[in-house]
Amino acid sequence: MEMNTRLQVEHTITEEITGIDIVREQIRIASGLPLSVKQEDIQHRGFALQFRINAEDPKNNFLPSFGKITRYYAPGGPGVRTDTAIYTGYTIPPFYDSMCLKLVVWALTWEEAMDRGLRALDDMRLQGVKTTAAYYQEILRNPEFRSGQFNTSFVESHPELTNYSIKRKPEELALAIAAAIAAHAGL
Repeated sequence: MEMNTRLQVEHTITEEITGIDIVREQIRIASGLPLSVKQEDIQHRGFALQFRINAEDPKNNFLPSFGKITRYYAPGGPGVRTDTAIYTGYTIPPFYDSMCLKLVVWALTWEEAMDRGLRALDDMRLQGVKTTAAYYQEILRNPEFRSGQFNTSFVESHPELTNYSIKRKPEELALAIAAAIAAHAGL
């Protein structure tokens, strides 16, 4: 058995499906206060998925992709949580873990959680470095994953998941062209 006296990066999943703020509970304990809930009162509700958005290139054996973030927009809405400290203009240094943010989605059903994850990943904008976001979208579209019939060898047994295409959406291209025309015209 493993015992850690620190929070694991996955603690957000437990927080989402139980409604308990684990960090708050740790602070209470450190302050000499008791837990605010009893074990028998904890209920699990719904499904949560956590996406560790790393500055890595899945198409190149997950090689780190350090550099300056040229654009960052966090997704939002019901059941969407983003834990991060990055921002547009932030430089991801090569000295630390490549995780940029944790994107967590929650929903009452597995299907809704996956669909919410796809939407949140699609809404997120993180440009300037390569990330794992598109790779996660491939996983969420995979029929085997969607069925819930997978195990811990899923990623290893599906190397085709890195064969995704990175294309800009037509509306993004239209916005870029419009911005270039406006800048050229002095608007």
